[in-house]
Amino acid sequence: MAENQDGQEKSHDPTSKRMDDARKKGQVPRSRELNTMVLTMVGIAALMLMGDRFSRGMEGQFRAHFMLARQDIFDPHALIDHLASALQDALGMLLPFFGLMVVVALGASVALGGFNLSFEAMQPKFSKLDPIKGMKRIFGPKGLMELAKSLAKFMLVSLATVAVLWSWSDDILALSDRDVTVALTEGLRMIGWASLLIASTLILMALVDVPFQLWQHKKELKMTLQEVRDELKQTEGRPEVKGRIRQMQRELARRRMMQEVPKADVIVTNPTHYAVALRYDPETMVAPLVVAKGKDLIAATIRELGEEHKIPLIEAPVLARAIYFNTEINHNIPAGLFLAVAQLLAYVFQLRAWKEEGGDIPQQPDEFPVPDDLRHD
Repeated sequence: MAENQDGQEKSHDPTSKRMDDARKKGQVPRSRELNTMVLTMVGIAALMLMGDRFSRGMEGQFRAHFMLARQDIFDPHALIDHLASALQDALGMLLPFFGLMVVVALGASVALGGFNLSFEAMQPKFSKLDPIKGMKRIFGPKGLMELAKSLAKFMLVSLATVAVLWSWSDDILALSDRDVTVALTEGLRMIGWASLLIASTLILMALVDVPFQLWQHKKELKMTLQEVRDELKQTEGRPEVKGRIRQMQRELARRRMMQEVPKADVIVTNPTHYAVALRYDPETMVAPLVVAKGKDLIAATIRELGEEHKIPLIEAPVLARAIYFNTEINHNIPAGLFLAVAQLLAYVFQLRAWKEEGGDIPQQPDEFPVPDDLRHD
């Protein structure tokens, strides 16, 4: 288990802030083996695919610039023109290959860890010139791991080379009996495939190195319990962070509240400034429950949801204000409002029965009894 300078174990995974800070410093996981493997294999494959184009281009170069007319030999300007034309043709021939390799090099370098431009990492650090620290890096665990990877790579490539040459030995010897042109073409083809097969051994190295680099990066960023506590205290202690947390908490609470509005039995309104949604199930509740409440814009939203879900909206300004100021969300109404809310719910249930069964239209009470100590006029 890794430890810090105080001897405390770094047993906790890095926080998002720790990882962001490390990224700003340029500390991201990178795999040299992945870059080498991708560049090598794509480069060999590209050369094999573009081989015919390169051979035709080289043949054209030889014919155009090595078979000179007599007057061109004695004309200095003509030789300069031939040189400029040869450079231009060569650039046009090789430019697609170079462009492909640049794109592949950039893509391979950011395949692990993503794109990261760190100006802090670009700044010169004279501590890197310290020979003692340099020796520690070379002979430290990371340096020994790099040495082991280099030796393993050498062994893999050597074994693959011997295996390919051994399996193709008869074909290689048979080239001496063929025509020069045919032998040259066949030899180049064999070199291309042999190179691709030998380079494919680097895939194994990349498969080992990529998980190791991810593990090593995470291990280097691990934190002690005290570091986690200090970072949490520092982060939550900032006023803007606290304000943002409170804002998010209010937003989440508001969303949860609005999700409960469709379950309400009635919405009591002011009628415009206040709105309170109540739910009551006689079999499971001892008293009506306040599932949502709000004023102004929130009240308007509650009313809109009520209309959308066909929940009765009852205008009772005194009762609406009394419930709003004397109750909390997900709490039962106070005992002083039992009588008024009971009359309200009785009217709502009668209204619901009239809509289902018909009959005489129930009359809404003119006023709901609210005790003076609970009124907010």
